[in-house]
Amino acid sequence: MYDKRYTDEFKIEAVKQITEHGYPVQEVAQRLGVSTHSLYAWKKKYGHGEVHAAQFDNQQTE
Repeated sequence: MYDKRYTDEFKIEAVKQITEHGYPVQEVAQRLGVSTHSLYAWKKKYGHGEVHAAQFDNQQTE
């Protein structure tokens, strides 16, 4: 069986669609062709760090 591997960048962008843009997990999963299980795992891994990084970037531009 072929196991798809996704880059960290792909995973982070997928998580941003949920955390920053407010899209439902199910919708993002269908659109990207990944499982909701994968998205929840990526959200757990990347979700919090991305929020802090985005806040830091916003502070730097003010």
